[in-house]
Amino acid sequence: MTRPHASRHPPSPLVICPARHGRRSLFAQRPHWSVTESQTEVDNVQRMTKRGMEWLSAVADDPELCRKHWADDPRRPHALPTGVAFDVVVTEQRLGVETFDQLERRRMPVGPVLVDRAARRMGFFLPPTSKDRFTRVIAQETDTPPAYRYLQRDSFIVVPGPIPLAGDRHQWLRAPNHRPESSPLRTVSLAVMLVASAALMERADHYGEQYTGAARASEVEGLGGEENPVPSDDE
Repeated sequence: MTRPHASRHPPSPLVICPARHGRRSLFAQRPHWSVTESQTEVDNVQRMTKRGMEWLSAVADDPELCRKHWADDPRRPHALPTGVAFDVVVTEQRLGVETFDQLERRRMPVGPVLVDRAARRMGFFLPPTSKDRFTRVIAQETDTPPAYRYLQRDSFIVVPGPIPLAGDRHQWLRAPNHRPESSPLRTVSLAVMLVASAALMERADHYGEQYTGAARASEVEGLGGEENPVPSDDE
């Protein structure tokens, strides 16, 4: 994944606590951006289709208003309630990227996936009421589950607009293009690959540390067991 660019959108958390945000504050502030933005930036990110936009906006308090705002500014992020049409599993970005890559490589079922580049978090969409199955599979796969947060009812999540640009904070790794199927395979696949990806990263970090330590020891040994002192001018 390319290094995140500075976002033109104002800071807003990936996960929103509804107790601290009234209904009128669900829309993020409209960003200021230049009409001369390069079109190539748009081509490098995922876009929502019309059917995907209709499915996602249907859970908003005012679906028509949500679609109107997106028509006016397709980059505009919006906070939507979870647990109605979808649940969301939130992970830190590094683990999320590895998990998404593993799912894609193996052509396993995966729903919409978003990323908050400033918070370095990713969100995987699952069918609603999938928490029991998800946590059960996680427990079957490992005794030490990776860190994640499961969002269902009584939570909100900030989703990207239909057409974010490459420099925006909120982006889609896989944008909704239709109403996702409520398949239990999506839930099982995400749980299994989340555990597998965490284990793979842990092993890679472990061997990376070992290799770095061994390489440094080899360098010292090649210099006669200690670092050679810098000769003085008198020598």
